[in-house]
Amino acid sequence: MKTTDSKKETTSKTGVKAGVTKPKSDAASGLTELFEDGLKDIYWAEKALTKALPKMAINATSKELVEALNKHLTETEGQISRLEQVFELAGQKATAKKCDAMAGLIEEGDGILEETEIGVVRDAGIIAACQKIEHYEIATYGTLRQFAETLGMSEAASLLEQTLEEEKGADVALTIVAVNAVNLEAAEAD
Repeated sequence: MKTTDSKKETTSKTGVKAGVTKPKSDAASGLTELFEDGLKDIYWAEKALTKALPKMAINATSKELVEALNKHLTETEGQISRLEQVFELAGQKATAKKCDAMAGLIEEGDGILEETEIGVVRDAGIIAACQKIEHYEIATYGTLRQFAETLGMSEAASLLEQTLEEEKGADVALTIVAVNAVNLEAAEAD
């Protein structure tokens, strides 16, 4: 990789030039701020999921999938409450900041509903969309938990760990529904 000192640009082996991104005026300058920003992001994401999960459940035909989605909706409501406790522990008011990643994942899920026929194929698509969401949440909660531990916020870390385990459980539950029924039935539809 070649660097030009005057421009602070780098050129990769493929010839793509990339410059250093200038931070916004309100950019995080410390781990505490980065942690709080992450909390705002996932708080928005969880609130958005309380609207998206019922839509997915209404469009699902598998009884097991509907049950898994409804169970996770209840968990998500508890996760929002837990996040509010974490905000309080951080000395912050619980505020949401639009999470572009979650907005995109929810939009992708909506697209899957539009692009699939009602039935097992749509159910397989719903599971795929929901697992993408779960994996995003697992990554986010794992990171936030680690930030809390590093910042010496053990109670916040414990609350975030509890949510992390629920997200992992939801992912496993979706996998079980997919493997034991939905994916097999969807393959038979071919």
